[in-house]
Amino acid sequence: MPEKIISSRTAFSGHFRVRQDTIRTGARISTRDIVEYPSAVAMIAVDNNDKIILERQYRHAAGRDLLEIPAGGIDPGETPEAAACREMQEETGYRPRRVEKLTNFYSAPGYSTELLHLFLVKDLVEDRLTAEDSEEITLVTVSQEEALKLIAGGQIIDGKSIAGLLFYFNLR
Repeated sequence: MPEKIISSRTAFSGHFRVRQDTIRTGARISTRDIVEYPSAVAMIAVDNNDKIILERQYRHAAGRDLLEIPAGGIDPGETPEAAACREMQEETGYRPRRVEKLTNFYSAPGYSTELLHLFLVKDLVEDRLTAEDSEEITLVTVSQEEALKLIAGGQIIDGKSIAGLLFYFNLR
């Protein structure tokens, strides 16, 4: 049964917004807090030796270092493909000459509007763009088998990375 929005208000506005919706489902009325977060890109980066490039970086919300696929925001007016290329250059120092759209998926559809655009990026050439937070990133290259072991062993616990890697490996 579809939910009908009775009222909506902005509960918080900063780097993202939190919208509070009062909804009706049949005879039931309830409240939903929705994080309005812009779309982003995530990349399966395959180097010229057929290794997967991962990033190790500290994530404040998780309170620890995480091993992830490269990802980042889409600037206003930027296409997802252009954002994937820019984010790769900023975070990894590589510019992809081949960019292939794999799929889209919501990061947390129960409470967030963020839609992730997943790309395969290959034919990488060194070409760094400098981002303010890229110095905190350590690159790690692994084989497909190693990536699967890292997921199974709980060393890769980031949702977009698990979803993106398994989607890509299933295609191969």
